[in-house]
Amino acid sequence: MIDPVEGNINHVQGMTDWCVTATLIRDNVPVLTVIHLPLTDETYTALRGSGAWLNGTRLHVSNKSSLDTALVGTGQAALGESSDTYRRIGLSVSAMLEAGLLMRMSVPSTLQLMHVAAGRMDMFWQFSQVRSGLVSGALLVTEAGGTISDTQGRAWTLASDDFLATAPRLHAAAVGVLSTIC
Repeated sequence: MIDPVEGNINHVQGMTDWCVTATLIRDNVPVLTVIHLPLTDETYTALRGSGAWLNGTRLHVSNKSSLDTALVGTGQAALGESSDTYRRIGLSVSAMLEAGLLMRMSVPSTLQLMHVAAGRMDMFWQFSQVRSGLVSGALLVTEAGGTISDTQGRAWTLASDDFLATAPRLHAAAVGVLSTIC
């Protein structure tokens, strides 16, 4: 799965928050990813079972254990999503504004997931399935020691309706908040 300009709106607007992603998927599971940010010359890589890296430096998710100390984030739905998806996003933002320390909402999801993998953010969720950003980020977070699931706490797959990536000690609390959003 390749996205030559993940975060194209940011690119068009003159921001540096965009990247090029290439992820090898085998049997519906991401196994290798390379994410490059051309304007900052950063390259993130992950190989299933071999860790996650930024320009040769090993990545690790944060060790936070309480949502009220966590920087959490979500992304906007893709154009044309259902009104129900927009409603769920709004409800989840309200819930996380109360549960987390600080919330960030931006696109593309790949960049927020890179921050989770690097321990700069503690959690990311999304109700929209922009798979090109999620598959690369899911592998990066997993290989950096994070936990990936859907918002109900079930294993995430390419067919899942939603997505959650957290530092391991935040996962249960995050599911506790997000699983109530129907």
